[in-house]
Amino acid sequence: MNAEELVNSWKAEECIAHIHGWDFSHIHGRYTEESDLPWDYREIVLRYLRPEMRLLDVDTGGGEFLLSLHHPYENTAAAEGYPPNAALCQQTLLPLGIDFRPGDGDKKLPFEDSSFDMILNRHGDFVPSDLYRMLKPGGIFITQQVGAENDRELVKLLCGETKLPFPEQYLDITSPKFREAGFEILEGQECFRPIKFFDVGALVWFARIIEWEFPGFSVDACQNRLLDVQRVLERDGCIAGRIHRFLLAARKP
Repeated sequence: MNAEELVNSWKAEECIAHIHGWDFSHIHGRYTEESDLPWDYREIVLRYLRPEMRLLDVDTGGGEFLLSLHHPYENTAAAEGYPPNAALCQQTLLPLGIDFRPGDGDKKLPFEDSSFDMILNRHGDFVPSDLYRMLKPGGIFITQQVGAENDRELVKLLCGETKLPFPEQYLDITSPKFREAGFEILEGQECFRPIKFFDVGALVWFARIIEWEFPGFSVDACQNRLLDVQRVLERDGCIAGRIHRFLLAARKP
């Protein structure tokens, strides 16, 4: 394709950059990430989880990961504050008997004190003191988080130098906050791993979805940078960067 055709194809990706829940199936096979984390979040959750436990998933997205656990619905609750995802949860989780309530992880959540044996949070917001409030004694919180330096190479390619959107997202900053709230740390790991895109259109879609990482990005605003990225793709076979992740598991004594 010539430059005009490439730009038009990227604008088409930009126009359809919307998701329900946290569903990246549109670019499945066109990029890779999280294929080689040194831990398995699901396996760690299942290591601690028992059917009789009361479970809450905070910032559940569309409930995709929560449903994959096949936990008894009568012992399952979820919270999500982003309005389109909250509406999706009301349609999909409530009819199953899951206790879904709209709410943001960075605020006090609308659940009672000491009501859960386990709380999960994958890539969402949280307040350690509120998690402590909602957990029963002996209850466990498990989270996998996106770190402060996530996708920085890709952001630089498309947007130039920008500030870190969440500069405190490091394990060694987060862990003390949990200790201060009264938690015992059970596990903590942190890593950087590759992320690769195999066509520029997939990267355009990704950058529009994760707009907080790519401030001011659009095809029109970044057209020359995108053409440079296309040349990198043709030379190297992919556009590569790094993801930043950390895992934390903590117990309320």
